[in-house]
Amino acid sequence: QVQFVESGGGLVQPGGSLNLPCVVSGFTFTGFSMKWVRQAPGKGPGGISLINPTGDSAKYADSVKGRFTISRDDERRTHNTVYLQMNGLKPDDTAIYSCHSAVGPTDYWSQGTQVTVSS
Repeated sequence: QVQFVESGGGLVQPGGSLNLPCVVSGFTFTGFSMKWVRQAPGKGPGGISLINPTGDSAKYADSVKGRFTISRDDERRTHNTVYLQMNGLKPDDTAIYSCHSAVGPTDYWSQGTQVTVSS
């Protein structure tokens, strides 16, 4: 059974940092791109970062460029992990964050974790 399990969300003050790991098991995602998506209150989901299968290329939404960093660890035999390092957090970053990948027509999602940026 394929599972995407993330953690690391919570409440942080503006300017603070969080690191979100998403552990993927049940299937080897080494050859697939992975991305982070967020959904802010009252808005639809939007992609914020994508990393290519080899981990040497990444893309970012303009709203997070220069503050967020995506990375991946494919060295483990039992699971893959994709990370989202978030620095310089702003109140506008408040959202539910999820990781995602796709294998052919099948989409895989994590359960989502709440990130709240507030003083």
